[in-house]
Amino acid sequence: MNTVRSAGLAEAINATLADLLEEDPRLLLLGEDIGRLGGVFRVTRGLRERFGEHRVRDALLAESTIVGQAVGMAMSGLVPVCEIQFDGFTYPAVNQLVTQAARIGGRWNGQVSPSLVVRIPTAGGFRGIEHHGESNEALFARVPGISVACPSTGEDAAQILRYAVTLGSPVVMYEPIRLYWRRDTPARDAEPARSPTAARIVRRGTDLTVVTFGAITLDVLEAAHALAPEVDVEVVDLRWVAPLDMDTVLRSVARTGRLLVVHEGSRDVGIGAEIAASVAERGFDALRGPVHRLAPERRAQPPADFESDYMIGVQQIKDEVLVMTK
Repeated sequence: MNTVRSAGLAEAINATLADLLEEDPRLLLLGEDIGRLGGVFRVTRGLRERFGEHRVRDALLAESTIVGQAVGMAMSGLVPVCEIQFDGFTYPAVNQLVTQAARIGGRWNGQVSPSLVVRIPTAGGFRGIEHHGESNEALFARVPGISVACPSTGEDAAQILRYAVTLGSPVVMYEPIRLYWRRDTPARDAEPARSPTAARIVRRGTDLTVVTFGAITLDVLEAAHALAPEVDVEVVDLRWVAPLDMDTVLRSVARTGRLLVVHEGSRDVGIGAEIAASVAERGFDALRGPVHRLAPERRAQPPADFESDYMIGVQQIKDEVLVMTK
């Protein structure tokens, strides 16, 4: 088996897909340019040569047909793992994911349990153009029947993929583009997650909890390290946004008394809003101040030259933490 513990995100996903293809003859890959090209970010590089064109399939330039085929394959007992080239290209496949994949199990009264994974490169920070750097995970997180994962490390991506192909229901995995080949990542604690879909506390602290996920987890960790010892920040990496591991969040808030939620998707009606509401309902007595959310304003991800004014960065995170702890 390939090792993924110290690999970058792209390498870990590639190695895990290779292992899964080797282990399960029902599993196949499907997406635009994933075969001969190895994917737009080369995440599937070398897999077609190793496993053949019938198991690593180049698809038409039509996201609806990619996911539509995958739903039929999953209902037939195969285990398709799809790749959508960018998160902004996902919208043509919403119908297949929401009205078909998410409901098939219930529609067939549990007699059909289709395992289906949709991998989606996501978020900004790499100077993409329109539709190439969005963060639309909240779109699927609210849909019953769909699980949504957002790894920030190669190790977590590998673990999530291995779990997702066995779940018997659709999983959407958002892969941060700017982490595919990054290796200079901030130090994080090695505390294991309690379950395959649990959040992970990646930095212990006493003064304030920051809950986050995806690529911006690294910015949060950098900010937390820079603020120490002035402020001792605890960082919770959600890893999954559907289901949400609120138990880990609530235990952290009970220790620190303060909560900041940071994410790359739009602030309005986002993942942070759900977390804030849940903490207000279930953990209000532990709070020593109001819950804060830090995320971009509600507008489309701008072109490359303007994304630095749109995206949340390390300095903004530090400033927000200091405001909340003074």
